[in-house]
Amino acid sequence: MTRTAAVIGGGVIGGGWAARFALNGWNVRVFDPDPEAKRKIGEVMANARRSLPGLLDVALPDEGTISFHPEIAQAVAGAEWIQESVPERLDIKHATFAEVQAACDPGAVIGSSTSGFKPSELQQGAAAPGQIMVAHPFNPVYLLPLVELVSTPANDADRIKAAQAALTSLGMYPLHLKKEIDAHVADRFLEAVWREALWLVKDGIATTEEIDNAIRYGFGIRWAQMGLFETYRVAGGEAGMKHFMAQFGPALQWPWTKLMDVPEFNDDLVDLIAGQSDAQSGHLSIRELERARDGNLVTMMRGLKAQDWGAGALLNAHERQIRAGSVHGAVAADFPADAPVPTAHRTVPLDWTDYNGHMTESRYLQAFADATDRFMQIIGCDADYIASGGSYFTAETHIRHLDEVHAGTVIDIATQVIEGAGKKMHLFHEMRAGDRLLATGEHFLLHVSLETRKPCAPSDGIEAALTRFAQGHAALPRPEGLGRAIGAPR
Repeated sequence: MTRTAAVIGGGVIGGGWAARFALNGWNVRVFDPDPEAKRKIGEVMANARRSLPGLLDVALPDEGTISFHPEIAQAVAGAEWIQESVPERLDIKHATFAEVQAACDPGAVIGSSTSGFKPSELQQGAAAPGQIMVAHPFNPVYLLPLVELVSTPANDADRIKAAQAALTSLGMYPLHLKKEIDAHVADRFLEAVWREALWLVKDGIATTEEIDNAIRYGFGIRWAQMGLFETYRVAGGEAGMKHFMAQFGPALQWPWTKLMDVPEFNDDLVDLIAGQSDAQSGHLSIRELERARDGNLVTMMRGLKAQDWGAGALLNAHERQIRAGSVHGAVAADFPADAPVPTAHRTVPLDWTDYNGHMTESRYLQAFADATDRFMQIIGCDADYIASGGSYFTAETHIRHLDEVHAGTVIDIATQVIEGAGKKMHLFHEMRAGDRLLATGEHFLLHVSLETRKPCAPSDGIEAALTRFAQGHAALPRPEGLGRAIGAPR
């Protein structure tokens, strides 16, 4: 059953929420009085479609619908999650919550994107305070997983658990803060860095570009994968955090930061910073900067994904969740023996493309190799079996590139067993986008003992599963291109 979310306020953050929900299969209802809201959210969706699906190695659910409604009551009717992203004024938020609660399902979660207000302030005067909690995301909402979920005693445990489960299903990380404070946690760090940066610019110590370079070429990369305290624990060497604290603790007494001492926020300071920022990146449009940002984030997070670390570990967990509820969690007996086996359903990520703007050669091999790995899992050659000492080694591969594949394309791979007997496994993969045949991959593998590194017979269970498919697929038409050598006529 398709789930429904309502987004109240369709600006940068609201639009990001709409994209995160819709691309994870939710239907989204939007209320925003801005006549340009549909266009703006459409542009956000275009960026999100280009980047978010490529974080995973399995396709996201079918995209939900986004509809626009002239009244809050229409938008929230039947929604299980309502996300408020209106301007940061408490009176506007209170009026919005009153309209929402007059029409919404009593069981719905009402999350606020507020970056500064405490949930107790948001709940003041509400008809049902327990529905409202802070769900503060980070831009771009459709890529960055963190959500600061801040509650009060008015929010019962069941509603908090429901909120956590819903956010986790979107591939997000709900950081539950049980004690409220102005600006929550993350923005307090950002504000401290921002204040120090204002002084550094005002005093002529560094330009906006130099400050940005100090972050992105240095500690910003460390923070992205380890955060603050784990980074400093490593900095303490073998003696760990206690040594680090003893070594750098005295620095707390030194005038290294201005902290809460803020420079006068006048026109001169605004013009100075705006001018330097224009010189730094004014040659790029906001949409161009967003696409560069998204591409960089996808590439970094996919790198972390390969290491199963930080945000990458979260992506792996989300991917396992999607696989478990799809055909990609099935085993051999779940597939008919007389039809090609679906072994991949994924989106081509941004970092799979080359200077020609289409998928580079090595990624075709990766896609087909992943399909082979999936087929191995289906017949029982999974991680546990490999750990016990048996596996398949690829002896020969032939790939035909038949059509272009671009970033964002959803590809499916179906696998036909040409031969499967004893230690031999001969597979033929077809990669498609809808009805369009993109490429084929032919692979010959041998079962080996990982102890002797020599070919040997597989387990009886694997051989039986492989033989079942080989016999069933023998009645299928011979794939076009099977056994074809490079340069040979079709």
